[in-house]
Amino acid sequence: MVEALGPDSLLHSINFLSLSFLLLSHPFLQCTCLSSRRWLNLQEYQSKKLMQESGVAVQRFYVADTASEALEAAKRLNAKEIVLKAQILAGGRGKGVFDSGLKGGVHLTKDPAVVGELANKMLGFNLTTKQTPKEGVKVKTVMVAEALDITRETYFAILMDRSYNGPVMVGSPQGGMDIEEVAASTPELIFKEAIDIFEGVRDDQALGMAANLGFKGDLQRQAADQIKRLYDLFLKVDATQVEVNPLGETPEGQVVCFDAKINFDDNAEFRQKAVFAMDDMTEADPTEMAAAKWDLKYIGLDGNIACFVNGAGLAMATCDIIDLHGGKPANFLDLGGGVKERQVYEAFKLLTADPKVEAILVNIFGGIVNCAIIANGITKACRELELKVPLVVRLEGKTAHYACPQGTT
Repeated sequence: MVEALGPDSLLHSINFLSLSFLLLSHPFLQCTCLSSRRWLNLQEYQSKKLMQESGVAVQRFYVADTASEALEAAKRLNAKEIVLKAQILAGGRGKGVFDSGLKGGVHLTKDPAVVGELANKMLGFNLTTKQTPKEGVKVKTVMVAEALDITRETYFAILMDRSYNGPVMVGSPQGGMDIEEVAASTPELIFKEAIDIFEGVRDDQALGMAANLGFKGDLQRQAADQIKRLYDLFLKVDATQVEVNPLGETPEGQVVCFDAKINFDDNAEFRQKAVFAMDDMTEADPTEMAAAKWDLKYIGLDGNIACFVNGAGLAMATCDIIDLHGGKPANFLDLGGGVKERQVYEAFKLLTADPKVEAILVNIFGGIVNCAIIANGITKACRELELKVPLVVRLEGKTAHYACPQGTT
């Protein structure tokens, strides 16, 4: 069914989608949760490598793909104590469980030989944590690092903040815990400082933040230096956030970044080729990977009405209206403005490959795309893919009110 509508697009869209829902109303329109969009996400050792390259103080570490490599790395470290960490893109590793029977994806030991034994029970086995799928995630790499004692833990981050129109430093002397909990229970221990993106972090700003974090004397100067180096990294890699929790001090009088989370601006991929090449796609959703290959913005949801829309705003509105009327979208799919016929066809292949999909809703506004391209792509897909589910199509071109007067179809 194809419907062309007049210029009152919002009202008409709502009416059309209401009608579409009635056509697609079925007991199967029930679902639960969603799978969030996966942006660039680096393994811990990759983030620490970037920090190391920018002169940020991190623990000495090596990466291993086999148990023998892990054992060799532990010997090479020659440290009093060693920490072995499974590398997966999920939190809660310390409390995770391997299908090998080993408990915990993070282990401390003073014996290098134990590192090899533990790595043998990690590598090639699935680790299940509170953030992984039920079957867990296969561990292919481990990080073997020097374990350092921490005298005191603090929290430090640099992030882009719209309310400040630029980067902001956020710090707290209460590190090593959920910063949201600190903000809720003791907001006076959260310190914020806007950074002039043209001037950078001034010495007095860095020293002031270090003092707010509780560093004193030489440690304050060390912390200030680390803060400036972290900001250099923030700019260098086009980050939207660099979070260090904890930024700690050791009994030997060192300021060390013990853990880090770096988020990147995906729009800067064209000038951050080396960083984005580090993206570990082995844990990515296969459908999202296939969609990205054709430059389609796809997010898998857990419903069964597939959405095929152009423009992120209209795509979100379409999902919302479906939900408003009691249905559940199976996906978010934004075709974008420069879509080609082949992309339309490939999008339909993705949608029809999802076994949950029992109906497809196409909602296209021709202001940013040629409706003929969409129509040709849809008809090609219908012919070649032998579509088995109901299809509802709404196309509205820029001259729809000339071709089809308001109130007619």
